[in-house]
Amino acid sequence: MPEIALALLVGLVVGSFLNVCIYRMPRDLSVVRPRSFCPACEKTIAWYDNIPVASYIILGGRCRHCHARISPRYPVVEAVTGVLFLLTVASLGFGLAAAKWCLFHALMVGLTFCDLEERILPDEFTLGGTLAGIVLAVFVPMQLGYAQLLLAAWISAPWLSVAESVLGALAASGLLWLVGTLYKAVRHKEGLGLGDVKMLALAGSFMGFHGALQMLVAASLVGSIAGLIYIKVTKKDHATYELPLGTFLGATAILIALWQSRGGS
Repeated sequence: MPEIALALLVGLVVGSFLNVCIYRMPRDLSVVRPRSFCPACEKTIAWYDNIPVASYIILGGRCRHCHARISPRYPVVEAVTGVLFLLTVASLGFGLAAAKWCLFHALMVGLTFCDLEERILPDEFTLGGTLAGIVLAVFVPMQLGYAQLLLAAWISAPWLSVAESVLGALAASGLLWLVGTLYKAVRHKEGLGLGDVKMLALAGSFMGFHGALQMLVAASLVGSIAGLIYIKVTKKDHATYELPLGTFLGATAILIALWQSRGGS
C-alpha cells in the first residue's frame, strides 16, 4: 500500500512537470527556467499554488493574481499520470520494469496533449524516448519476437532484447513513413507528419514491432471515426481538417502498454 501511494505521488509530480513541457516545448522555451508562471499575467506561481490537482481545486481553476481561467488540462494531466503510475506499480511492484513503463506512460501523456493542443510532437519526447527505450531494453528484457527469429543464432541476451527494441523502432516507424510517402505520391499532399513517425519509433523501442503495430491500427481506426464525427458535428472542411493522429497514438499506446505490463500479448 505505501508503494502504491508513493507511485501516485510521484506520478502527480511528474504530471505537473509534463504540464510545463506541454506548454513550453512547442514554444521553444526552457523547461527549467523561469519558474512556473501564469500565461495570462506572467506572475510567478508560488509553490503553494502549484500543488498537483489540489491547487487547481482550491483556486477554483483561476490564477490567484489576475483571476484568468486555468486550463483544465493541468489537473487532467497530473491526475492521469498519477493514476498510470499507480496502476503500473500495483501491477509490477517497485523495480526497473515499473520505472520503464512509468517513463513510457509519462512520454505518451506529454505527446498526447502536445499534439492535441499544438499539433506538435517534440523531439525531446520522441527521439529522447526512443533512445531511452533502447537503453532500457538492456536492463528490462523485451518480449522477444521478430529479432529472436532473425538473430537468435548470432546474438544472445541482453543484446537480443536490444535488437528487439531497435527492430521495433525501425520497423514501426519505417512502415508509417512508407504509408505517408505513398499517400503523398498518390494525393500530392502531405498526409502525415514526421512527428508521428518518430512517435511510432518511440513506441516500437518500448513495446516492440507487434505492440507498435497494434497501436497504429487501433489509433488509425479510432482516430478516423472520431475525426469524422467531429467534422460532422462542427461542420469543418474534411479536406483541410488536420487530425491529431499523435493524440490517438498516445491514448492507444497507453492502453496497450498497460495490457502488456500485466502480461498480455
